[in-house]
Order: sequence, then structure tokens, then C-alpha cells
Amino acid sequence: MSAGADPAGAQVPQERGERLEVAASVLALLADRTRLALMERLARGEADVTTLTEACGAARPSVSQHLAKLRLAGLVTTRKDGRRVVYAVRHGHLRRLVDEALNAADHQLGSLPPHD
Repeated sequence: MSAGADPAGAQVPQERGERLEVAASVLALLADRTRLALMERLARGEADVTTLTEACGAARPSVSQHLAKLRLAGLVTTRKDGRRVVYAVRHGHLRRLVDEALNAADHQLGSLPPHD
């Protein structure tokens, strides 16, 4: 039997609560327009602060602060490329989450019918 599961396969309530708390934190971070724009751009590939500033249209200090929050939360990774710091989305789940949120917005804005 795996940790966090009872014999019937259900999650232990405490671990389920922790999981929901972490998921809510991720969604709260993505609820900011600038951070969502940064994640949308990073979902297409790595980028440095200059590229991200141009892509989201925010001031460079603001972009840097938002990137720091995303990095501290573990949603983006960084690597050095010479003197530049290059950012990337941490994993595909986050790319798909951002993509689905934007797809839902497209449906609302375009009055498109719901589908699975």
C-alpha cells in the first residue's frame, strides 16, 4: 500500500487537504495578469527578462518581481547563459494548466459552446 492511501485506495484527508492547499496556491499565483502573461510566454520556450518584459508589456522591475515570485514558488526554473538569466516553465503540467485557462477564456469571450 502506498503512503497516503487507505486500503480502499482513498487519500488520507490530511494529505488531500495539503494537496488542495498547494493547488490553490498555484492557482492564486496564476490569477495575476502579469504572471499569467509571463507563464503564457514561457510555455512557448525559455526566455530572459528582456524578452519577457517585451512579451508582457510590463515594466522591467515589475517583471523581475513577478518572476521572483514564480521562481520561489517553484513554477519556473532558471539557468545562466553567460551574463543572462534564462527562465523556463518547470514542467508540462503548468504549461497545460496555463493553456487550458486561456482556452476557457477564449470560449467565454467567443461565446463558444463547452466541450470535453
